[in-house]
Amino acid sequence: MKTPQNLRVHRDAAVLEIIWAENEVSRLPFRLLRQSCRCAMCIDEFTGRQILDPNSVAEDIQINDVSLTGNYALKFVWSDKHDSGLYTWTHLHNLQP
Repeated sequence: MKTPQNLRVHRDAAVLEIIWAENEVSRLPFRLLRQSCRCAMCIDEFTGRQILDPNSVAEDIQINDVSLTGNYALKFVWSDKHDSGLYTWTHLHNLQP
């Protein structure tokens, strides 16, 4: 599992920048992050089927707050008030194009 060296929240561009290594940087749009939430409200725990309709996520979704959870994940508070998802480093790394 990779651990980021640094994180930057670019609110104006609506992008989370994750610096994994000197030559590896992820730039993840807020909307993609919100659509990729893996919490029990967004993903069926038994089937793995996505419950959240990705089209229901507003184009202008914002991160109101972000915090570390242990040394393995980030927790976001979104402008739509959703705050139950944990985004592990592995999940975030796998979201990069």
